[in-house]
Amino acid sequence: MALAADYIIVGAGSAGAALAHRLSEDGRNRVLVVEYGGSDAGPFIQMPAALSYPMNMARYDWGYVTEPEPHLGGRRLACPRGKVIGGSSSINGMVYVRGHARDYDHWEASGARGWGHGDVLPYFKRMEHWHDDGGDDVAGRADPSRRGHDGPLHVKRGPRDNPLHRAFITAGAEAGYGLTADYNGARQEGFGPMEMTVWRGRRWSAANAYLKPALRRENCALVRARARRVLFEGRRAVGVEIERDLRIEVAQARAEVILAASSINSPTLLKLSGVGPGDELAAHGIDVQANRAGVGENLQDHLELYLQYTCRRPITLYRHWNWFSKLLIGARWTFFKSGLGASNQFESAAFIRSRAGVEYPDIQYHFLPIAVRYDGQAAAEGHGFQAHVGPMRSASRGHVRLASPDPAAAPRIQFNYMSKPQDWEDFRRCIALTREIFAQPAFADYVGREITPGDGVTDEAGLDAFIRDHVESAYHPCGTCRMGAADDPGAVVDPECRVIGVEGLRVADSSIFPRITNGNLNAPSIMTGEKASDLILGRPPLPASNEAPWIHPQWPDRQR
Repeated sequence: MALAADYIIVGAGSAGAALAHRLSEDGRNRVLVVEYGGSDAGPFIQMPAALSYPMNMARYDWGYVTEPEPHLGGRRLACPRGKVIGGSSSINGMVYVRGHARDYDHWEASGARGWGHGDVLPYFKRMEHWHDDGGDDVAGRADPSRRGHDGPLHVKRGPRDNPLHRAFITAGAEAGYGLTADYNGARQEGFGPMEMTVWRGRRWSAANAYLKPALRRENCALVRARARRVLFEGRRAVGVEIERDLRIEVAQARAEVILAASSINSPTLLKLSGVGPGDELAAHGIDVQANRAGVGENLQDHLELYLQYTCRRPITLYRHWNWFSKLLIGARWTFFKSGLGASNQFESAAFIRSRAGVEYPDIQYHFLPIAVRYDGQAAAEGHGFQAHVGPMRSASRGHVRLASPDPAAAPRIQFNYMSKPQDWEDFRRCIALTREIFAQPAFADYVGREITPGDGVTDEAGLDAFIRDHVESAYHPCGTCRMGAADDPGAVVDPECRVIGVEGLRVADSSIFPRITNGNLNAPSIMTGEKASDLILGRPPLPASNEAPWIHPQWPDRQR
C-alpha cells in the first residue's frame, strides 16, 4: 500500500527538518519526511569536539568527491554531505553565522523578491534561542534586541578559556581592525567571539532542534528510503518514487512535494525527474518534464587555507592529543556533558574587508588553538595554532551533472575552483593579512615558526603553488537551483520556492541561494526552511525588519 501525506519533504537536513517542524505545527497537515540516512545517536555526532569524525564516516556521509579540479592541479576535493538524520547539520562544525545583511539584499536585487535582509531577519530571530554569556572582556557585550530568544535552535558562545582566543581578538585590534561583540547582530565586521549550535554540551543539530519534536506529533512521520525521482501527473508533482528494503514504492503527495536534499542531491533529483537542461536529460534517456537550463548550474563554495604556527608555550590543545586525554575528555562529556568535549573549539573569529572600496566583509577567519587538519587526521608535531582563512565571494562557478540515470549513482561535481584571476589575488591577500595579524604584540609570547605556508614562501609563484596544493573546501556548497524571477531563464525556483515550469513541486535548501552568503551555511539553510514553510502554507510573511546593518563609514577609502 502506498504511503501518503499532504506534504512530502525529501531530506531531513537543516532546511528539511525546519520544514517538517513548521508544516506539521498546527496539526492540520500530514507531513512525511523521506531520508536515506540513519540514526544520529552516539558520541561521534552528539559530542561537539568529535566533529572531525562523522564527516569522514561512510555511515554518515554521502562520500562525494569532485571531478579533477583543473585549476588545482587536477586534485579531487572532498564534498561531504550528511547522510543521517539532521543532514549536514549533524556532521558540520556547528559554527553559527547568519550571513551579512548585504548578502540578502543582493538576493533580492537578483530577482529573489521578498528575500532581502529586512525580510529574512525576522525568520532568523524566530528560529534562534540565543544565550547571552555576558559579553567578551575584549570585544564587549552584544545587543540582545538583535537576537531571537525563544526559537528551537540554541545558539551560544564557547568559554574562550584558552588565552590564545583572547590573543587573536586583541591582535585584530592592534592591527587596526574593529571589534564586534556579535557578528550575528548589527555588526559583522571585526574580531570577536564565535557562536556555535551547542546546547547543554550536545550538538544542537536541526534534528535535535526541529525534527525530533516534530516526529512526536501524530501528523509527522519519517521513512528511511532513497528518493529515486519525483512523479508527475501531467505537469503536477503527485509523489515520490522511493526505494527501501530493496523494494520500489510510491509516496503520494496530496498537496506538494518539497525537495530539501542539499545543493548536490536536490538538483540531481530534479534531473532524474525530468526537470533540467534538456540536452543533458536526453543524453541519459530521461524524458523532459520541464527544460530548465539552470538546474545543477551556479555551484558555489567557500575555499580556505590554514595558516599554522608553532606555539612557544605549551598551552594549546595539543596537550590533549593523546589517547589518555581523549579518554578523560570523552568520559567527562559522557557523564556530565561538560569540559573540552562540549565545544567545537572554534571560539573566536573575524570578518574583515580585503581592501578599500569593498563595502562589507569578504574574508572570514576561524581561529583554532591547535595546529591540525580539519578532518582531525593529522596534527602538527608539537604545540601550535592556526587560522582558517578564505574569501567569501568568489566569482568562480561550477555545476552538478548526472553521471548516469541510475538514482544510486553519484553525480559528477565540478566546482571549477580558482578559475578567476581574482581568486588567486584574493588568497594571496588573505595570507598577507593573516601574517600581519600574527605579527602583532598580542602574539609576541606565543608565535614561533610559521608551519604553513612557511616563512620562506613569500613570492607570488611560491604562494600560488601553496594555494594550489593546499587550499581546501570549507564545505559550503550552494546555488544549484538558483532562486530568481519566474521569467529568468537561468532561475530554477521563483521567490515562492516553486520549481518554474511545473506545479506542486518546490525546492527549499541551500541550493536555491542566488549567491553564497558570508560565513557558514547552516543558519541560512535553516532560515530558508523557516521562511519557505510560511510560503508553502500561504501565511503572510513575518513583518519585515527595519534594523540597519553597521557598515564601515569610510569603506570607500579604508580597508580597516
